Amino acid sequence: MKTTLTPSRRALAPLALAALLSGCSLMPGPAASTRQAAMTRAIGAGDKVVMLPVSNYTDVPQAGLRVEALLEPALRAQGLRQLVVYPPGMSTESLFEPGERKAQAEAEKWAKAQGMRWAVSGAVNEWRYKTGLDGEPAVGMMIQVTDLTSGEVVYSAAGGRTGGARQALAAVGQQLAAELAAGIRVAPAGAAPGGR
Repeated sequence: MKTTLTPSRRALAPLALAALLSGCSLMPGPAASTRQAAMTRAIGAGDKVVMLPVSNYTDVPQAGLRVEALLEPALRAQGLRQLVVYPPGMSTESLFEPGERKAQAEAEKWAKAQGMRWAVSGAVNEWRYKTGLDGEPAVGMMIQVTDLTSGEVVYSAAGGRTGGARQALAAVGQQLAAELAAGIRVAPAGAAPGGR
């Protein structure tokens, strides 16, 4: 028997996962913890992919935008050559109005109108230097890949990472973004798109 999530539960899934993983990056010293669900279908080499806004569940202004800047090259390194970033005007996060992204549905609607097949979305739930003498950088985020034609989430991954006292927050975020994107499968050129 196949179970399906209601739209409201599907919307809450990233929040629940982010809350669950918020403790993963609180280990002393440099540490990482990631959880990935194996990708059920591969993205075709020529398929159009859109990167949607990254939701910011931290109290740090523009943390979502910072993660987007790290996630884009990580996705391209996985072979997503047809990656398109949502239009900047759809971002609701600004320096003076931090908070959760509210433009994801609008960006997804725009992507479907543009003929995009896949969407990569994400959330950041930790982006800070921990308090204390050493002030280690700590980052927590999740990403998922959705088939826009069916609404099926074909890949999801979440994780948290802390760095050493002398490491930059952006460097720790870059490492985590690369780890989470590493599970995305892209079919070789000429292979049937969406293959298992």
